[in-house]
Amino acid sequence: MQGAWPELFKGLLVTLELAFISAIFSVLVGLVVAVLRSLGSATLNIFLIAYLDLFRSIPMIVLMVFIYYALPYLGIELESVTATIAALSLGYGAYAAESFRAGIESVYFGQAEAARALGLTNLQTMRLVILPQAIKVVIPPLTGNMVAMLKETAVASVVASPELLKRAKEIYVGKANPTPLVAAAFIYLLVLLPLTRLANWLENKLKDRSNR
Repeated sequence: MQGAWPELFKGLLVTLELAFISAIFSVLVGLVVAVLRSLGSATLNIFLIAYLDLFRSIPMIVLMVFIYYALPYLGIELESVTATIAALSLGYGAYAAESFRAGIESVYFGQAEAARALGLTNLQTMRLVILPQAIKVVIPPLTGNMVAMLKETAVASVVASPELLKRAKEIYVGKANPTPLVAAAFIYLLVLLPLTRLANWLENKLKDRSNR
C-alpha cells in the first residue's frame, strides 16, 4: 500500500482540478443563462429553458459518455479531462442558472425600477444593483454544487479520466488488493465532509440574516 499513496495523491490532484475548473465554468454558464432569462425574450427563453430541462434530466455519467464517445462521430474529439470538464460545466451550469435566477428574483423589483429611472441601462442595473445582492443568496447552493461536482468526478473513470477513483481501481487491478479503494473512499470523505459542513453553515447563516 505504501507505493500506492503517490498514485492516489496524483488522482486526488486531478479530482480537485476537475472540480475547481468545472465549478468556475458552471458558474459562468449559470450566470449567463440567468441574465439572459431575465431579459424576458420569449424566443430566447424557449432555448434557455430547453437547455435547463435537458441538462438537469440527463444523468452525469450518460452526459460524459456522450461527450467523450459520441461527439467524435460528429468530428468533435475531446480528451478525457476536457470531456469531463465539459460535462460537469454544462450539467451543473443548468443548476447554477436556477440558483442565480432565484437570487435575481429575490431582489426587490422596485430597486431595478429606481436604477433605470436614474438612467442606468439594463446591463448596468444588473451589474451594479441586482447581482451584488443576489450573490448572497446564490453562494450556498453554489457551494452545494461544488460538493456534488467533487462526488461526480468519481464517474469520470468511465471516460478514462485519471482521477482518484480510476487510480485506485488501477492499483486494485494491478495488485489484487482492495485497500486502495478503501483509501480512496476515505480521501473523498476527508475532502467532502468539510465542504458539506461549509455549505450547511452558509445556508444557515443566510437563513439567520433573512430572519432578522
